[in-house]
Amino acid sequence: MNKKVGLQLYTLREYLKTESDIAQTLKKVKAVGYDIVQISGCGVSDVKVLSNLVKDAGLISNSVHEKYDRITKETDAFVEDCRVMGYTTAAIPHLPEEMRTIEGYKKVAREANAAGEKLAKAGVILTYHNHDFEFENLGGIRGIDIIYGETNPKFLQSELDVYWVQSGGADPAAWILKMKGRAPIVHLKEMGIKGKEHVMLPVGEGNMNWQSILKALEEVKTGFYYVEQDRCNGEDPFACIKKSLDNLKKMGVE
Repeated sequence: MNKKVGLQLYTLREYLKTESDIAQTLKKVKAVGYDIVQISGCGVSDVKVLSNLVKDAGLISNSVHEKYDRITKETDAFVEDCRVMGYTTAAIPHLPEEMRTIEGYKKVAREANAAGEKLAKAGVILTYHNHDFEFENLGGIRGIDIIYGETNPKFLQSELDVYWVQSGGADPAAWILKMKGRAPIVHLKEMGIKGKEHVMLPVGEGNMNWQSILKALEEVKTGFYYVEQDRCNGEDPFACIKKSLDNLKKMGVE
C-alpha cells in the first residue's frame, strides 16, 4: 500500500454521478495504483452507501471536502458522517465571493474555530483548503493571514493547495514550512503554461518546484498528499492521475 499518496476524487467528478458510476470509478482508481481517496464531487449523499462502495473497491477514505455551511452549521450531523466514513481530516473547500472581505474572513475564522473544536473532540482534524483569492491584499492584510492568525491551531489546520498558493503569488514550499505543526494534509497539483494561460497538468509535467515542495513536506511531516487535477484539458482523467502517481514515485514519494 502507498501510505502517503491519495487521490482527491474531484478530479473524476464527471464519473461519480450515480452509485453505479462511483462503484466502477473507484475500482479504476484502485487499478491505477491508489489506495487512499479524499471524498469530493460524489453524487451519492448517503454516507453508509458511499462507505460500502469505497470498501468494496479496496480503498480507504480518510478525508473529505464538505460544504462550508454543512461543516459550520450542521456540525453534529457532519461529525456522524465522519465517524461512518472513517475520516481523520476534513477540509473547508471554498468560500463564496461575498465572504472574501476582511469581516468575512474574520467570520470564517470564528465559525471554523467553533466547528473545529467539535470535530477535534471526535478525533477529526478540520483544515482549510485555499485557492488564490485568499492571497489578495486587502489593505495591508490577506484573507489567508486572518484565517490562520485568528484561529486556534488545535481547531483549524491547513490543507495547502500548492498550485493555488503559487497562483496567488506566494511560494508553496515557504508556506508549507510556515504551517509546520499545522499541515497534516496537502493537495499536490501541477501548474504549466500553454500560450498565455496557466494550465493544470499531471504532477511532474509542468513547472512547479517539486524538489523544494516535497522537501518542505517531509520537514513538516505532512501525513497525506492528495493528487488533484481540476481540469484535464481534454486528456483522459484516468491517464492523468496515473501520470501523477508514476511521476511522484519517480520523485521518491511512496
